[in-house]
Amino acid sequence: MQMALSLGWHIVFACFGIAFPVLVLYAEWRGHRDDDPALSDLAHTWAKAMGLMFAAGAVSGTILSFEMGVLWPGLMARFGAVFGFPFLLEGFSFFLEAIFVGVYLYGWNRLPPRVHMLTALPIIASGLAGAFFVVSANSWMNTPQGFTLDATGRVVDAHPVAGMLNPSTAPEVVHMLLAAYMVTGFLVASVYAVGMLRGRRGRYHRLGMAIPLTVGAVAAPLQVIVGDWIANTVADHQPVKLAAMEGLAHTQRAVPLSLGGVWVDGDLHGALRVPYGLSLLVTHSLDGTVTGLDVAPVDLRPPVDVVHLSYNLMVGLGFALVLLAVWLGWVWWRRRRLPGSRWFLRAAAASGVAAVLAMEGGWVTTEVGRQPWIVYELVRTADAVSPAPGLRYGFYAVLAVYTVLTVATVYTLRRLAGRHDRPVAPQEDVPQPEPIGTR
Repeated sequence: MQMALSLGWHIVFACFGIAFPVLVLYAEWRGHRDDDPALSDLAHTWAKAMGLMFAAGAVSGTILSFEMGVLWPGLMARFGAVFGFPFLLEGFSFFLEAIFVGVYLYGWNRLPPRVHMLTALPIIASGLAGAFFVVSANSWMNTPQGFTLDATGRVVDAHPVAGMLNPSTAPEVVHMLLAAYMVTGFLVASVYAVGMLRGRRGRYHRLGMAIPLTVGAVAAPLQVIVGDWIANTVADHQPVKLAAMEGLAHTQRAVPLSLGGVWVDGDLHGALRVPYGLSLLVTHSLDGTVTGLDVAPVDLRPPVDVVHLSYNLMVGLGFALVLLAVWLGWVWWRRRRLPGSRWFLRAAAASGVAAVLAMEGGWVTTEVGRQPWIVYELVRTADAVSPAPGLRYGFYAVLAVYTVLTVATVYTLRRLAGRHDRPVAPQEDVPQPEPIGTR
């Protein structure tokens, strides 16, 4: 429970660490290029928010690093020589990012514009590198390689780089990076969509919604393609997880795709079936065979209800965001402007929460779908967790820390946005002063 809370909270801030610097740099570059005060002001505000999100994410990331050693001695003691290496590299990425976040924030209006923008590049590179290292560690837990076990089960001849470059790394990393851009893009856009619903239709708010919404809209359909890639990887290397994702009880041919439904008494009930859909997606054949849960003993199967519902939550919300992207693209192609209807603004306002829930559903699918293994088919979660008494108090402490961090972060972000909350008439861009001498 503590690890789930920590990961679920931290991953939102990790998304901002990956994607938000790109948005900030783009707004600053456009502001200088076009000599646009609204864009420059937007970039300055976003930079402050980026620093705040980085600080909060640093706290949760530090907690996670301690939790790996405290909560999972059975994992780290046995596989630390392979599993620990990407975390070491992620530490270097974090420190490099922290240094240049400080340089970038302090250098605002103190460095020449071109030099100042160049200081953002290491932030972007560090965020991408850190994501690669952490996700490669997670992918190794799904498809472990890069080591040899002796007769006693002890790890010998460890190759941590080979472990990082396991079969799940590429699809998981790309999937996570696109998720980061979707979460950041839609979540930032949703803030300005709410402002526009409340009558703030000036250029500042329009740009504040248009830039991140475009980023999220571009990432959403790409995520569908990558989702098919990662599903095929799961089918090849973790067939029982895929069976849980689809609620497939028995191995069979010509398998339909199951949408929704509830797992009850060893079978999926109430699902909408798409004929031949799963066989086509997994084997690229209408008559293809798909492995069911019956290939694994009952005690080696994941909790199907949690995995299936989380997977459906991710896919359903993902396609809803794709529809929003299509709506945006259609109106822009026809009229070269953002959709102006209140229904579109309502959908954009909801897109941020939808993107976060979709990402959380994806991580629940990944982690719970691997159970009861912490390292797939090698180490059970029950054998890796610490047997020390009193660990529940750590959960309560972490819960308290994250509650305080959430309240403080939201409060500070609201204060940061407060100076832009003055309603503007829809036809106005910026208020114009009266000409001198009119009174």
